[in-house]
Amino acid sequence: MISLSTAEINAWVVAFFFPLARILAVFAAAPPFDHPALSTRVRLLLGLAISMAIVPVLPGAPPLDPASGTGLLILAQQLLVGFAMGFAIRLVFTAVDMAGHLISLQMGLGFATSYDPQTAGQTAVISEFMVLLALLVFLAINGHLMVVATLAHSFTVLPIGTQGFAADFWVKLANAGAIIFSSGLLLALPIIVALMISNLALTTLSRAAPQLNLMAIGFPLTIALGFAALMVSLSYLGAPLQQLFEYGLESMLGNLHIVR
Repeated sequence: MISLSTAEINAWVVAFFFPLARILAVFAAAPPFDHPALSTRVRLLLGLAISMAIVPVLPGAPPLDPASGTGLLILAQQLLVGFAMGFAIRLVFTAVDMAGHLISLQMGLGFATSYDPQTAGQTAVISEFMVLLALLVFLAINGHLMVVATLAHSFTVLPIGTQGFAADFWVKLANAGAIIFSSGLLLALPIIVALMISNLALTTLSRAAPQLNLMAIGFPLTIALGFAALMVSLSYLGAPLQQLFEYGLESMLGNLHIVR
C-alpha cells in the first residue's frame, strides 16, 4: 500500500500549482490567448498541459504549506508576475490599436465604429482592422510559441520562492506603457502626414476657389486618400510590427528583476 506524508503532498502541490497559476495568469492577459474566441476551458487545458511539460525541469520549489500565509503570498506573487508578463504583450497590441484610432480620426472615420469582443466595447473600424492584421502577423511568425517559450524561461529568471521584486519594478512596468503613444504615433505617422498634406491642399484650393463646397469635396477625398495611403503602407508594416513584438517579448522578462 502506498502511503504519502503531508510534506510530500504539499511538495507536489507547490511544484505544480504555483507554476500553473503564473501560466494561467499570462493566458488571461496576453494575446492571442486572451481572445474571447478561446474559451476558458481551452485555456485551462492548455495551461495544464504546459505545466505538466515544464514542471519536471523547473528549479525546485521551497518546501512549504500551500495553505499557509507564505504559500498564499507566493500564489499572489505568481499571479502578479503572470499578469505583468501578459500586460507587456498587451501593450504592443494597444499601440497598434492607438495607431488605428489616430488614422480613423485623421480620415474622418472616427464615427465609424464596430463592436470589439476583445474590449467588449465600440472601437474604430480601422483600429479593429489593424489589430487583426497585427494578430495575424504575430501568429505567422509563431509569436504565440515565443510567448510560451518566454513564459517557460521566466521560471529560471524568477524562480518560485519568497524573493521580492526590485524597487523599480512598478516604475519599469509603468514606463513600458510609453510604447502605446510612441509606437502608435510612429505606425500612423506616414498616413497622418499624407492626410495633412491633402488637407493643406484642400485649404489652398478653397482659398483659390471659394465657390467650391469644401465639405462635399474634401470629406470623400480625404477618406479615399486615407484608404489609398493605408493600402500602400500595409506592405511596410511587417518590420515595425516585428520590432514591436520583439520589444514585448523582451519586456516580459525585462521587468522581472528581483531582490536577492
